[in-house]
Amino acid sequence: MNFYIASGLQNRNPVRKVAQALSAFGLEHTYDWTQNQRGTTLEMHKRVGEAERAAIVKSDFVVVILPGGKGTHTEFGMALGLGKRIYVYSETDDINDPTTTTNFYHISGVTKFIGELDELIAFILENESSELIS
Repeated sequence: MNFYIASGLQNRNPVRKVAQALSAFGLEHTYDWTQNQRGTTLEMHKRVGEAERAAIVKSDFVVVILPGGKGTHTEFGMALGLGKRIYVYSETDDINDPTTTTNFYHISGVTKFIGELDELIAFILENESSELIS
């Protein structure tokens, strides 16, 4: 089973932690963008964008670690459009604040998770293991 993690560069460490934990259980991380530097040329942005799009297409599910910016939400939108299972993670309940949230965090196919990162990992592993069985 393949997964992709959408987030901002400021979240490199949480992304790496989740990727390592899921990979340790035999799941395949489709693209590790945390190895990249911030884009400095349009060609670099294009190359990374193409790699990220291909990784989302290849994934069975996508984890969105908030906060995130334009890129994170573009990846989130691609995953929605492709019908991927999506986990949206936030440490705080901000995603449930009607004055600041987005509609798309609350639609079918999107699972919200609020809490600690280790709890998110356990939650994903439990949910995705049931996907393997069904």
